[in-house]
Amino acid sequence: MSSLLEHKRMKLKNIVLLTILTLFSQIAIAQEGLPVYTDYLTDNYYLIHPSMAGVANCSKIRMTGRQQWFGHEDAPKLLTLSLNGRIGDSQSAIGGILYTDKNGYHSQNGAYVTYAHHLMFSRSAADLNMLSFGLSVGFIQYKLDETTFLQGLPVGDPGIQGIVQSNTYLNMDFGFSYHYLDYYAHATVKNILNNDGINTDINPIVRTDNLRRYLLSVGTVLSKYGSNWSYEPSLMFMYKDGTEEASVDFNAKVYKRMDFGKLWGGLSYRQSFDGAQYSINGNDVRSQKLQSITPIIGIDYNEFIFAYNYTHQTNEIVFNSGGFHQFTLGYNFNCRREKYSCNCPAVN
Repeated sequence: MSSLLEHKRMKLKNIVLLTILTLFSQIAIAQEGLPVYTDYLTDNYYLIHPSMAGVANCSKIRMTGRQQWFGHEDAPKLLTLSLNGRIGDSQSAIGGILYTDKNGYHSQNGAYVTYAHHLMFSRSAADLNMLSFGLSVGFIQYKLDETTFLQGLPVGDPGIQGIVQSNTYLNMDFGFSYHYLDYYAHATVKNILNNDGINTDINPIVRTDNLRRYLLSVGTVLSKYGSNWSYEPSLMFMYKDGTEEASVDFNAKVYKRMDFGKLWGGLSYRQSFDGAQYSINGNDVRSQKLQSITPIIGIDYNEFIFAYNYTHQTNEIVFNSGGFHQFTLGYNFNCRREKYSCNCPAVN
């Protein structure tokens, strides 16, 4: 009798661990490459659009740290470090991004280098009319740590190898930006190249070879003449090619000019167009779409940037009531004169 119970217990544990492994294989699909959160709103559009490298009158260093579910071991966390700026007085620019992204047994590290070029169509230095192109090339190393999966399981389980699976991929991002007076638009294709995919015998239907993402951002900055206040409504649309998922961010920011720089804050709302089905009592099947809201606050103090944002999922079914905390530190250097008469904080 005891051996039968032990057999059932081991079988249940096997199923649970295989389910976990399948889950993290799916996470790899969703987050392979630099994840797209709302950190781009903290004066950091270069993180998602390579054409924004060197677009500003200053060179920029930005560092972000994102942590989810404080108090939970192996909770998702992301660190990024980016640098971009013009090459001398030319219309060309370069940039670079380093990041590490960890989520339980799954982790990835990446490095990108960027070249961007900016074409000016302005009639004079007072009118902003600029078309920009950017190309990023990066290496992404994916890891899945299975070393603890075999504890207490029969030797030779075909579904788990008990090692740290690792693959490294080369990929590219390409995009363009257009700035006209107080208006802007960005379009980017991320992870252009197909790769070999992640080897998994658990769910052969899962596809990891196509990680392309399409991003489209549009917005404007509004202000009365002579006012210290300005307002920036914008939206960002994202589509994942491999999984056919789509979402949109609705954003609003406000700026107040101060003697030392700027105070600013905002709000972002993300809505997914695709839902996941779930059942509470086994009979009532419901569908839930990802919804999140993110308040943002920041300060530009001379050459330094400090920002904080908090993302809260508003869905009915969530893993934890806690949300995502993200901090941004930045520094501007090699600044040139603000030469455009526009409400364009990303440029001036």
